[in-house]
Amino acid sequence: MRRALRLCAAVAGALALAAGCGSGATADRAADGGGAGGAETVRIFAAASLQQPFEELGERFEAEHEGVELEFNFAGSSTLVEQIQQGAPADVFASADEATMDALVDAGLQEAPPVELTTNTLMIAVPAGNPAGVTDLASLEAEGLHLVVCARAVPCGAATAEVEEAAGLELAPVSEEQSVTDVLNKVTTGEADAGLVYTTDVRSAGEAVEGIAFPEAQDAVNVYPITTVAGAGHTDLGAQFVDLVTGEQGQQVLAAHGFGGR
Repeated sequence: MRRALRLCAAVAGALALAAGCGSGATADRAADGGGAGGAETVRIFAAASLQQPFEELGERFEAEHEGVELEFNFAGSSTLVEQIQQGAPADVFASADEATMDALVDAGLQEAPPVELTTNTLMIAVPAGNPAGVTDLASLEAEGLHLVVCARAVPCGAATAEVEEAAGLELAPVSEEQSVTDVLNKVTTGEADAGLVYTTDVRSAGEAVEGIAFPEAQDAVNVYPITTVAGAGHTDLGAQFVDLVTGEQGQQVLAAHGFGGR
């Protein structure tokens, strides 16, 4: 059965990463490949915003590969790269932007050249009913508004900085989160009056939030790349998963969840 994990997702720094995810040796990534009942475990590290389509595609993949189990680790892209650099076992890595994938490539940890997977754009998320009366990006500067965004080190935060600059605004968030799902959670629970998340996150939240589009989002379209990881225990199976999600079936599922085309 497919397992979805948040492997070391709350890691705050290199020391905690080392303690929770092991050393940086490539051999450590390949050593632990066994799943429950002798199944081969293929570990997929993916941006948090990809959780719903990847889990759906994971079910298809397992149905077509007897004796194979996919183990997902969904978190902020920068956190995932740090985990891989510290030796966490991963067969596939999918990032929410190209800059974070470049960090993996610069460390020589890619098995194959990254390929474009999909695209995504930002949207303002507000709690159902929009109690703070948010109307557009400029209204996020309103005094007393509790705004939550992603930290600039993660892709959704980098995109936020781009749209902020494009609009000539100086936003003052009350907190900066390490993943887009953390931002969305603060909006859905009412801890925040508004948050900047991906269009797909607003869609996945259903009636819990309302989405407000803004034109500046087109100045920061995120391209999601994907690749297999060097030294992984299941390179061939990892490559087959990459083929699935970048192929026709995968693109249809991603589009159904609101992602853009390649």
